[in-house]
Amino acid sequence: MIDEFAKDNLHGRLRRDRKALLWKLEGLSEYDARRPLTATGTNLLGLVKHVASVEARYFGEVFDRPPLEPLPRWQDHDGSDLWAAEDETRDQIIGFYRRTWEHSDATINEPPLDAPGHVPWWPEPYTNTNLFAILIHVLGETARHAGHADILREGVDGRTGMRPEHEMPIDGEARAAYCEKIEQAARSAASKA
Repeated sequence: MIDEFAKDNLHGRLRRDRKALLWKLEGLSEYDARRPLTATGTNLLGLVKHVASVEARYFGEVFDRPPLEPLPRWQDHDGSDLWAAEDETRDQIIGFYRRTWEHSDATINEPPLDAPGHVPWWPEPYTNTNLFAILIHVLGETARHAGHADILREGVDGRTGMRPEHEMPIDGEARAAYCEKIEQAARSAASKA
């Protein structure tokens, strides 16, 4: 009974975080969805593409369920899953992510949490694992990158939150005053150090 509760709870959180990640693309121009927003080139559409590839690999190859679409070999990773090439459309990447959800959901729903899996790119002795560990791992990856997307989106247009219904209206003046308060506290603490 606890296994089904754990599986349902973790799977529900994964579904929630998947939707939050996709929501970060809504309403953005093509340029803002793709442009590098950090010194390392992190971008919103690239995060979606990356998480889709991670999920496809972990809930596919690890459980001998080949992903629905070809993926580069994990040994050949060149960073191309972290950004969208100009000939890749937003709809293609989102479609790939949604198709991956369906494939992953079947992997999560069918076997028990202790179903064995094998991750050849993990170091020994961790290569042999189970569905529970992979579900935790992928949930962590998805939540981590959804958090990145939160910060990136806030930097683009000030929008925050996990879902539209949690988003508060943007009051530029109040935000500026709040940030100034934090700035003053940082300067004061630094002067005392």
